[in-house]
Amino acid sequence: MALGGRQRTHGSLQSLSSSPILSFLLLPFLLFLLSFPAPAAAAGSAVLGIDVGTEYLKATLVKPGIPLEIVLTKDSKRKESAAVAFKPTREADALFPERFYGGDALALQARYPDDVYANLKTLLGVPFDADDELVSAYHNRYPALRLEKAPGDRGTVGLRSNRLGEAEKKDAFLVEEILAMQLKQIKANADNLAGKGSDITDAVITYPSFYSAAEKKSLQLAAELAGFNVDAFISDNLAVGLNYATSRTFPSVSDGQKPEYHIVYDMGAGSTTASVIRFQSRSVKDVGRFNKTVQEVQVLGAGWDKTLGGDSLNDLIVQDMVAALAEEKKLKDRVTLADIQGNGKTMARLSKDAEKLRQVLSANTESGASFESLYEEDLTFKYLLTRTKFEELAEQHIARVGKPLEQALEAAGLELSDIDSVILHGGAIRTPFVQKELERVCGSANKIRTSVNADESAVFGAAFKGAALSPSFRVKDIRASDVSGYPVLLKWTSESKERQQKLFPATSQVGPEKQVTVKNLDDFEFSFFHQIPVNGDVVEAPILGVKTQNLTASVAKLKDEFGCSAANITTKFSIRLSPVDGLPEVASGSVSCEVEAAKKGIVDDVKGFFGLGKKDEQAPLGEDGEPTESITLEPEEPHASTASSADDATSTTTAKESKKATPQTKVESVSISFTSSPLGLPAPTAEELARIQARLAAFDASDRDRILREEALNELESFIYRSRDLVDDEEFAKVVKPEQLTLLQERASAASDWLYGDGDDAKTADFREKLKSLKEIVNPALKRKKENAERPARVEILQRVLQNADSVIDLMKQQIQQDEDLHSSSLASSSSSTSTESSTTTTSTTTSSSTTTTSPIDLDEDPYDTTSSSTTTSTATSTPKPSGPKYTVFQPYDLTSLSKTYESTNTWFEAQLAIQETLTETDDPALTVAEIDSRLKELERILNRIYEKMGAASAKKESGSGSGGKKGNGKKNKDKEGKKEKEEAKKEKEDAKEKEKDDNRKDEL
Repeated sequence: MALGGRQRTHGSLQSLSSSPILSFLLLPFLLFLLSFPAPAAAAGSAVLGIDVGTEYLKATLVKPGIPLEIVLTKDSKRKESAAVAFKPTREADALFPERFYGGDALALQARYPDDVYANLKTLLGVPFDADDELVSAYHNRYPALRLEKAPGDRGTVGLRSNRLGEAEKKDAFLVEEILAMQLKQIKANADNLAGKGSDITDAVITYPSFYSAAEKKSLQLAAELAGFNVDAFISDNLAVGLNYATSRTFPSVSDGQKPEYHIVYDMGAGSTTASVIRFQSRSVKDVGRFNKTVQEVQVLGAGWDKTLGGDSLNDLIVQDMVAALAEEKKLKDRVTLADIQGNGKTMARLSKDAEKLRQVLSANTESGASFESLYEEDLTFKYLLTRTKFEELAEQHIARVGKPLEQALEAAGLELSDIDSVILHGGAIRTPFVQKELERVCGSANKIRTSVNADESAVFGAAFKGAALSPSFRVKDIRASDVSGYPVLLKWTSESKERQQKLFPATSQVGPEKQVTVKNLDDFEFSFFHQIPVNGDVVEAPILGVKTQNLTASVAKLKDEFGCSAANITTKFSIRLSPVDGLPEVASGSVSCEVEAAKKGIVDDVKGFFGLGKKDEQAPLGEDGEPTESITLEPEEPHASTASSADDATSTTTAKESKKATPQTKVESVSISFTSSPLGLPAPTAEELARIQARLAAFDASDRDRILREEALNELESFIYRSRDLVDDEEFAKVVKPEQLTLLQERASAASDWLYGDGDDAKTADFREKLKSLKEIVNPALKRKKENAERPARVEILQRVLQNADSVIDLMKQQIQQDEDLHSSSLASSSSSTSTESSTTTTSTTTSSSTTTTSPIDLDEDPYDTTSSSTTTSTATSTPKPSGPKYTVFQPYDLTSLSKTYESTNTWFEAQLAIQETLTETDDPALTVAEIDSRLKELERILNRIYEKMGAASAKKESGSGSGGKKGNGKKNKDKEGKKEKEEAKKEKEDAKEKEKDDNRKDEL
């Protein structure tokens, strides 16, 4: 279909080019477009899809040449643990600790539980309140971490580390700041995959369906701090549905078929969500008069449980472990549950093994763990858990498994019988009792599907959306739309009264605009709120504030210039849920009124006749043919110009007369300018943002310096060992003078003593200085050793090539001399033949001229006939004079080039070889292998060209002489036939001359 479309376009271009008028009009326009540079995206760009999970971070890269490829970690893993750790450094005065990511960070959790930050997603945008369910659960899970109120006016959760310098640890870390560190690591891995010099900034990021405006803004802040430009956010379940649709085709509603309804059920580490999604295809208008089929993926409703997930199931096992540990003989009656729960190292070790136990129980009926020196040095703790006991511990959690699915169905207004399947996603979905409970809720196991990758489907869907948004990629046309998740409330003041209206229900689609009409004619403010259910109540969370700037002035303009009355003036705003983040935004605003239209002129009448009206009169409908939804927030009063119903009832005017009497009207509109400001969770101030970015940049610089220091340290240490080995190497000692060998031994010993003594706190420059002092002895000696080993073979090769070149030069001289001698003899014979023919031609011309003068002109003959002269001319020019010698194989410039190179190489070689023979093995070489190779390369390049000519000449000679007989005989026959034809032509010319003489004689008689 795509190919056919291109053919139609090509044909239309041909038809345009055939019209001179259209060509004259379009050519300047096309040249104007071509004068603009192509956008950067068109030249080739990359997009990153990022799945920000509670326990793991995953990323997929889309780049020209790299279609949908998972970004691997430095350990070649397909997902990175969502953790970062701060480890103390060796330097006592270090301003920043050493950072570790992913699995390396979790490995340090038992040693440094107070500086390993994992699973921070649950704290994004959450106000700091010790009694909050999310905050208290996180603190109980990681008791060693110091949670406090974030600096500034945000009021969210902050995390403090004491391993920074005094100035650096003054302000606690924002959750977004630490998450930005993890996203920066993801970006670095993606840049490495994309290739050297890549800098990927565009990203599409997933989020849970229950995220409010505060949480979305926090996630966006973390992405921006990491250097990303967020093209769009996409809910986890919609991303899974999008990935599900990439390899499938769905029923067409344009043909009257029934759509498919599926539920995406996602249970991750931190939460559980479910979304009802409708899958269908539709025929829409394409370019020109053609249609195309698109796939549609539309979320209809969502449900969730914010605290049900893998972490909460792990907590059940941890609490059972703590209870069992408290009953140990060495701890019983001496240690309480609170003491164990407050011990950071103990809880970190138990949490780590609880995760493993839960995963093992997914495939086995029982599992256990053993701990040495747990809580106390001499305590060994063993723990055994069966699947049956685990299910007993999780009894209350099991009852919550089906609630998100039921909520999603209720929000979508569907029954379970309408659902085609339940698609499972998320790591915790593998827990046996979770699937068993879902089967019970669905009535059977037939609807449960594992048709997508439970770990990577969301990140692939996010990357696909990023590719669809980018102009650099052409992907399958899938149109995905999400829902608001929470109802959106609009509040404003009108006629000194506070008014409100639910503008978007929780199931409102993201993207389409709503036209909202208000009665306000003066500048005013209005705000948007999320209605979020919390513990049975509804909390109104502010989102956005909008303030008009020129409404009063615009209304005055309509009154003054067009005579509009206040009753006829309408104020409208286009409002939608942003396709980027799903939050409400005002797209545009206008104030308008109807006025009497001026009489149309002749040009307008002609335009109307041919259908060439204004653009607004020709605006096409949407692809579905549906108008934009319009909402009037207050009933408008009747217009002053409207007639009363009594007048209408008593009117006797006919419809035709009314139509003639009614004046034509048009709408005069003035755009409203406005300002929008986010409400609710405040963004960091410019000073705070600069401080955060400066600390992140300093952290990055500290890591780079530390990496360089470690590299210098490792290089120095390995070089010391190598230097010691070289001192005892007899072959190495031959190329080093005795005093240098002694100096190398002394420096290596001193560097070793310094490295394991005062070198612990040394800087990178100190390591490089020590390394340089060793290399300045070792490297020249190793070079001499290599030269001495390789030089004899290279010298022999060069001598052999020079001999060959000398022989070739002699051969070329002989061949060129033969060609020139042959040319000289050819010139001599050609000169004598030319003089004889010239004399004959002169005699003939003289005779003919005299005859013509004396003989009368025959009236029947053409006096302008040039047959005789043309024949003479062609005879005179039939044998061209050779211009120069024809060389059979070699040209003189070949000889010159080879001779010049040979002479320069041979002279240099003899001089350098003489110098080299006077040097010892410990001296730097005068005749280096690199210079020999360079001379060889140049000489062989010219010789190869000569050899190619020799080979071509030999092949031509063999094909000419031939061994097959037929080809050679054919050529000989052709040569004989050619000679015979030449002889016959020569005889005919002589006969013609004799005949001409006889005719002249007859004329004379």
